[in-house]
Amino acid sequence: MYLFHGLNCSEAFILVVMAYDRYVAICRPLHYPVLMTPQTNAMLAASAWLTALLLPIPAVVQTSQMAFGPVAQVYHCFCDHLAVVQASCSDTTAQTFMGFCIAMVVSFLPLLLVLLSYARILASVLHISSREGRSKAFSTCSSHLLVVGTYYSSIAIAYVAYRADLPLDFHIMGNVVFAILTPVLNPLIYTLRNKDVKAAITKIIF
Repeated sequence: MYLFHGLNCSEAFILVVMAYDRYVAICRPLHYPVLMTPQTNAMLAASAWLTALLLPIPAVVQTSQMAFGPVAQVYHCFCDHLAVVQASCSDTTAQTFMGFCIAMVVSFLPLLLVLLSYARILASVLHISSREGRSKAFSTCSSHLLVVGTYYSSIAIAYVAYRADLPLDFHIMGNVVFAILTPVLNPLIYTLRNKDVKAAITKIIF
């Protein structure tokens, strides 16, 4: 449970760091080499990882102290926090509330920061006079935007499947999309930005 939720949090925070990197690259291009030094990049990445790995600890520790019957069946394909909590015989109110609060911090706060970065980026791009310049700026953000869209749409599917009182199978499938499909797509999306990969694919097809 800790590994799944910790790594999931890290993805959300790394997407925020990448959005900030795109913001500096497009909105303050002349300051980019000064603001985004290797040391700054390392510090931002380390902060994202450290926060992500510390955040799930309270929920995991409290869940491990809950009472479970002699046979506790977790109806899921992995140790999702909510699924494990629901398998407990203890009062689950506090744990459910804590899980919800952590989910809000991990989901909506990073999404808000990403949207703010792209609002500033969009405002800057619209002030670029040449079509070629605007196209280049949008191209810089395209792969990151696609990953952000895939990531948060999968979260929305998982959340809607849970809140819409659908059968548990729908909730599980929503989490499978969120936990497996999105990480599988990410390397493909970023790889297709590589010119050598594009050339190799074109050569194979044609």
